[in-house]
Amino acid sequence: MVKLIIGKKGSGKTKKLIDLANDAVKVSKGNVVVIEKGSKLTYDLTHKARLIDAESYNVSGYDMLFGFVSGICAGNYDVTDILIDSTFKLCGNNMEELEKFVAKLNALEAHASASITLLISADKTELPAHLEAEYVHI
Repeated sequence: MVKLIIGKKGSGKTKKLIDLANDAVKVSKGNVVVIEKGSKLTYDLTHKARLIDAESYNVSGYDMLFGFVSGICAGNYDVTDILIDSTFKLCGNNMEELEKFVAKLNALEAHASASITLLISADKTELPAHLEAEYVHI
């Protein structure tokens, strides 16, 4: 099940994502991929994690991000973890679209055998009630 790191701006979500990525690299028998908007995490992540600037590929919106993540899984059979920073900055904060996106990622995660984590700048009370995900509160 997709994991959501949730919390308001400035609550330490990105630090948690960095820690999760660096820890995943230590135990992964494959590749750990971190997708972000911009390149602010370059010096915080171990060089063993694959850092991708989504802006370099003009990724915007939930459908485009889903296709991008699907392509990563299709092109690299050994991806074990995908972590996405600043989901709302990449896609917007449309909660209905977020719910559909997470449902598609849950199906992809099962098929690709990769763990997917999203960073969401919101409180749990702001998220759709039927959102099927594992929550990590910050």
